[in-house]
Parts: sequence; structure tokens; C-alpha cells
Amino acid sequence: MAVWGGFILATCPAAVAGPPDRALVVLRTGPAQAFASWRLLGADAPGTTFAVELAERTEGPFRAGPAPTGTGTNATFTVPAGKRAYVRVRVQAPGRTPEASPSVAVPARAADHESIPLATKDRAQKAGLGDFDGDGRLDYLVKTPDFNTDPYQRPGYWKKSEDTYKLTAYRHDGKKLWTYDMGWAIEEGIWYSPVIVCDLDGDGTAEVFCKAGEGDPREPTGHVRSGSEWLVMLDGRTGQVRQRRPWPDREGFDDYNYSSRNLMGIAYLDGKRPHLLVVRGTYRIIKVQAYTPELKPLWYWEASGPSESYRGQGMHGLHAVDVDGDGKDEIILGSAALSHDGKPLWNTRKGHPDVCYVADFDPARPGLEVFYGLEKGQPRGGVALHDARTGVEIWGNPEKTVHVHSQGMVGDIIPEEPGIECYAGEAKGGTGWWLYAASGKLINREDLGELAPKAIYWLDGPTKVYVSGKKIYRWPRQEVGEFPGRIVAIADFLGDWREEVIVAMDGELRIYTTTVPTERRRPWLMEDPLYRNDVTMQTMGYFYPPQLSR
Repeated sequence: MAVWGGFILATCPAAVAGPPDRALVVLRTGPAQAFASWRLLGADAPGTTFAVELAERTEGPFRAGPAPTGTGTNATFTVPAGKRAYVRVRVQAPGRTPEASPSVAVPARAADHESIPLATKDRAQKAGLGDFDGDGRLDYLVKTPDFNTDPYQRPGYWKKSEDTYKLTAYRHDGKKLWTYDMGWAIEEGIWYSPVIVCDLDGDGTAEVFCKAGEGDPREPTGHVRSGSEWLVMLDGRTGQVRQRRPWPDREGFDDYNYSSRNLMGIAYLDGKRPHLLVVRGTYRIIKVQAYTPELKPLWYWEASGPSESYRGQGMHGLHAVDVDGDGKDEIILGSAALSHDGKPLWNTRKGHPDVCYVADFDPARPGLEVFYGLEKGQPRGGVALHDARTGVEIWGNPEKTVHVHSQGMVGDIIPEEPGIECYAGEAKGGTGWWLYAASGKLINREDLGELAPKAIYWLDGPTKVYVSGKKIYRWPRQEVGEFPGRIVAIADFLGDWREEVIVAMDGELRIYTTTVPTERRRPWLMEDPLYRNDVTMQTMGYFYPPQLSR
């Protein structure tokens, strides 16, 4: 197995323990051809140039590669067929001594992905990113098996758990580090089993945070309605429990379905360091406990008393970003938001959204926006864009909705339309689909193939492609590739600014990165605060692909 080198993601994956490197990635694209891409940093001076260099040994001597050099962050070049080759990228900033990245081996065979074999034949349900051994390279946390039961007590939703969830850490080169069994107290469903990977304490290695119970408190039916509940912190090096704290309790919930909805998140509540958020509740009462980086309680809030109107406003995930310009993250619970200090900020009172994304959707207006698709039927505005600072609706669909469902999609997929396009559709029996421009112009009401396509940076331009089913499309329906299996993570963690896609297959993870050349330069997407938080929270709740705040 080829080792992809040079990538550093040491914390949440938020801030980096040391200076981030160039994340050089190399793929062989033919018998004597290869493609390399590397990271541009926000701190790079204008006029910084790059040169690809080749060697027959990992330590060199290196020579100039037969590829163009300049300001771009990727190159296609020739390599000796059937021979070992190593690549590095030399960085020349104006007025500074040149620096070279660590070398990366050119894979022996042409392939469009890297494979991480799993220690089980199961398929991953979730995949997280973090440096578990402190070597500065990104490792993987894999949650198996891919079995999901929903707390909703109707045939076809809740099912008795067949096994226990396992969290397994793998080094960047595929070596298994450890496995943690979540146990029978945690039912096999994403709402019972939130997980976050983050270097919360800033020691240079990531920890794993998850919900935990004790023993086997299952009833004869398989339900878990009682027993101790904990937030636990697992050591990233060993998988051993280092700390535990009480989970928000079941008090105040009048139904198993509602009490079984659990989430976690990360927010920079002081504008400097990541803080942990633990949440219980979505459709009724909502409880939020915030912890400091030292895992000390910071504040607690719940949707009751003066905040009674916030009941039922939760989403199937979380977003955290500074919406008011004070440098500290606010928390988007769904159709409502909290300030960094845990005080209520705003509430649309529209109820639970299935579709909920925060981004800079409309370049024509200042600040961030939130795009919604509401599960609860609305006389109008069930598909809508709201101001992220105030919660006020900017535009909404004029007709009645029944049940807007799943995650929808947001992404700048149409070059002719300014800003980010917004897509949502109804569950079976609803009134259809909507694709809106950021301005609120209805583009069409056509089915894009599923209710939760995924838009990604993949080709050579500033717009995204979208994945529907297993196919990759350029707007409107030009097929440009495909991914087998199920996408479990999207992030810019290798190479240039285009995104990598992690796909779950039976017994393996596959990591796909684009090999499409581009002259477009863009800094590392993980330097955007909203994007890095969104990437961290992909391991719990619904899968909402990460978005940019600028």
C-alpha cells in the first residue's frame, strides 16, 4: 500500500500543533505519468512559487521534475515506468530561503484512490480525522458496523440492536492503533452514539469523545431507557478512558424517542480554543452542556422556562461559527441559535429542520446565512434562507410544504448564478423539489436523483460538482466520474484546495483525491473556522458536508 505523505492535522482538526505542512499527495495516473498537488497556506506571501522535484531515493538527491513550475499548487509530470520514484515540492517565497516538503513515494501502480484496510469485514458508518500518535500526520477513526436504528417507534424505524458499535483508530498508513467497544448501553443508532475527534486539551494529539453507559441495561425488547450515562474522553494513543462526565439527563422528556436524541459538537467559545458541546434533545426539550478545553463545565442551557419557545427547534446536527463579529462562535441548534455564553440569541419558531446549513450564501449581502428545509409542514417558507446573525427570513418558497426531508444540498454548482445554490425536497407524498439561487430566484423544481446529493470542490474551476447516487456530475447532468460505496467524510485534508472524499466499502476505507489539473490557487480550506468545525462534526448526527464562512 502506498503511503500518502506530508499531511498535518493535529487538532480538531482545527488549529494545528505546529506550522501546517504542504500536504503533498502523489498519484500515479498511468505507467509513466503522475499527478501531485500540495497545500497553499493563508500566510503564504503573494508571489510564492513551487517546483516539483524527483529522486530515486527518499532522501534524494533530488532534481528538477519534468513538470511546469510556478504559482500553481498541482502538477502533472512523467516518472520512470516500473522504477521507484520520490517526489517533493520546493517552496520559494519572495526574499526567503527556499524550503522543501517531506518526500512522498510515487505509487507503484496507477489508482484513483488510497485504501485503508479495516480490521473487520464490516462497513464503516462514520469516519473521523485526527492525529492520534503525535507524529503530525492525519489518522483515522472508524465507527463500525454500518447499522442504524432510529428511536422513532414505528415499524421500519427502530430495530433491536444486533451488535455493539466499535471505534477503531488507524494510523495514516493503515496500521491499527486500538479499538474501543461502546457496549450494549449504547444502541446501534447515530442518535444514541455521537462521537467527536478533537485535540481539546492542546497537547498535540487528538482525543475521542463519545457517549457511554455501563453494563447491559437493555430491556427484553432491546430498548435502553435507564442506567448511567456518561460523556467519556478516550486517549488518542491508547483508546483508554481518561475522563468522564455526566451526560445531560433524561428528566423532562416524556417519550423514549425524544430522550434518545443525542449530539456533540465543537465551538471556539472564547475565540481561541475549542470547547466541547454535549446536547440532548431535538423535537421537544433541548439540553446543552458546554465544557472548557480542560473538560470543566462552562455553562448549561435548556429549552425550558424563559427559553420554552426554543423547544423542538433542534436539527440533526450542529453548526458553530461567529455570526456577530465578536470573534467567538455562536451555536446554530437548528431553527434557533445560542450565543457563545449560552444565552438564547434568536429563534425562528418554525420547528425542526432536516436541512440546515450555515455559509456565506449570498455575496451581495454582508454576513452569513442559514439555509433551511423544515420537516414540519409550513404554509410558506418551508424552504428558506435566513440571516445567521438575527434569524430573520431573507426569502422563502411561497407555497405550502408537507415534510422537507433529509439533508438537501448546498453548493456553488452553477457558474452563471452568484453565490451558493440551495436544494431541498420533500419526503414521499410531498409536493416536490426546489433548487434556489442565493438571491432567492427559483432555478427549477427537478429531482436531482436523491434528497441529499453532496457538492464538492473537484474539477478545475471555482464551482463545485455534485454527487448523486454514486455518480459525479457537473451541472446540469454531465457525468464526470463516480464513487463506489457510501461517502462518510468530505474534507480538504490532502493536496490542494479541492476536497478529498472518504468512501466506506466492506472491510476498507477508500480515500479519493482529484487528479484534475488546475491553475486556480486557493488557501487550505481548513483555515476557515466554519469549515473546520463542520468537518469535526461529521462524525455525529446527519452528514452535512462542510461549508465556508467566506
